[in-house]
Amino acid sequence: MPNKIQISASILSSDFTHLADEIKKIEDSGADMVHVDVMDGHFVPPITIGSVIVKAIRPLTKLPIDAHLMVLYPWSQIDDFIRAGADIISIHAECYGELRPPCKGPGQFPKEVDHVNSELMRQDIKKIHAAGRKAYVVLNPGTPCCIGGLLNEIDGVLVMSVNPGFANQKFMPEVLPKLRELRKQFSGSIMVDGGVKEDTALLIVDAGADILVSASYFFGSKDPRAVIKYLKSLSKDNKK
Repeated sequence: MPNKIQISASILSSDFTHLADEIKKIEDSGADMVHVDVMDGHFVPPITIGSVIVKAIRPLTKLPIDAHLMVLYPWSQIDDFIRAGADIISIHAECYGELRPPCKGPGQFPKEVDHVNSELMRQDIKKIHAAGRKAYVVLNPGTPCCIGGLLNEIDGVLVMSVNPGFANQKFMPEVLPKLRELRKQFSGSIMVDGGVKEDTALLIVDAGADILVSASYFFGSKDPRAVIKYLKSLSKDNKK
């Protein structure tokens, strides 16, 4: 079990009419990061927000901003998020490999691959690092841990525990073996996004995650501080 758990609060479930207040809520709660879900309507069904929102919230917080690029062509947008002030840029493995036949076409989701083109992905990882930012690689639930050749070159892996695109989905326990496998290979940060709730968080942490993304659980709570306190209590250090 990781020694310390960090929490990245996702603004996907926030009130966008009061975004500055919602960012302050994240800061006041004791969360460690702000998670921004970027969706283009092609990699996932919805269209959400882009680098303009990262640029808008950058002056509002000193917390790291974690930009999760759920976009079909991440290489075309990385520079925008670097300029906007994102501290972590997460790119999907599925954008760098041959998509499985059932999800190759427009409107076919979720996107999944069995292998990636490591050299193509490496170019974007280097671009992110050259700008002084952290690079994470994201794996959809149906995509295996196919990035072994890149684990020494990245800062973290984001494991999706729901099919991406929508908040408030049910956690998929079938990702737990992949988490355990990944933790055996990788000593860096492992972030998990999707269905992180009171009844699933311990399972996720026990499997090897050290960063939990919280969207509806955090923003739907009457006491966000209590949510963060509970999630952080799962740290090994707090169990001694």
